[in-house]
Amino acid sequence: MGQPWGTLRTLAQDREKWRDFVAALVAHGKKGINSEANARRVHNVEQCFGSSGQPLGIPGRVLVGEGVLTKVCRKRAKPRQFFLFNDALVYGNIILHKKKYNKQQILPLGDVKLENVNDDGNLRNGWKIINPKKSFVVYAATATEKKEWMAHIRKCVDDLLLQRGITKSCSADSPVWVPDNEAKNCMHCSKSEFSMHHCRSCGIVACNSCTSKRWLLPEQSPKPIRVCLTCYQKLSSQASQNHVTRKYSVNKTGDDRQASSGDDSSDDEDEGAPARQNGSNTEAEELAIHDAHFQSYD
Repeated sequence: MGQPWGTLRTLAQDREKWRDFVAALVAHGKKGINSEANARRVHNVEQCFGSSGQPLGIPGRVLVGEGVLTKVCRKRAKPRQFFLFNDALVYGNIILHKKKYNKQQILPLGDVKLENVNDDGNLRNGWKIINPKKSFVVYAATATEKKEWMAHIRKCVDDLLLQRGITKSCSADSPVWVPDNEAKNCMHCSKSEFSMHHCRSCGIVACNSCTSKRWLLPEQSPKPIRVCLTCYQKLSSQASQNHVTRKYSVNKTGDDRQASSGDDSSDDEDEGAPARQNGSNTEAEELAIHDAHFQSYD
């Protein structure tokens, strides 16, 4: 019992060593407090997604920050709640802000790339989030928010790659889809009356006949998915050159007026959200303006 007290008396006599000793104790205490606080935050995010979401509390995972971003979806831009972890970017539809979300999407940060989007009229402070599984454009409320989001995401990606001793993924990135309202004609054959489908390889909006082929893009789906005729020819040629055999199927043709479907567009619909009345904004849309700041937990 005498040795620890003797060590403390020795440290007390050496002011520099004593300061270092106290600083180490404080740092250790803060680390413990931060770990507990992080565990609570991660648990709260899990609770907000409920049983529909995947478990998020894995060893070493840290919630870096969160906030509301406006995501460009097929039909229009919609607010989504984003959570930045040190190894993943998670987002979902807002049902009740800070209380309930659904349509959880998880993008591993090791595969995430960012690309700036120039301001265009009312569309300001945007950038592309590019990933083999899913790519899209988001907009922040202010230029400051955009800067903070992009800086934090890039730092997390760089830290993760450095920690794992790897470089950025060379997997084929998924395309950013062209919004439906930007395609007045089929972007492949220029037909004006057509059913809207998206090519999962290049992102254009095309008619049913021009997207009648399917191709296996494993980064996006375990099953063959819809591609346009041009991309099909390109993918077939590449496979032939690499001596790879790919199975595909032909979609039923005809102007069936059915929109593109698939898991990679499942977060576009606001299922469970309050209905819009008389053209008014939903609570989630109001949040995109009034409560969209990036909350950092650094």
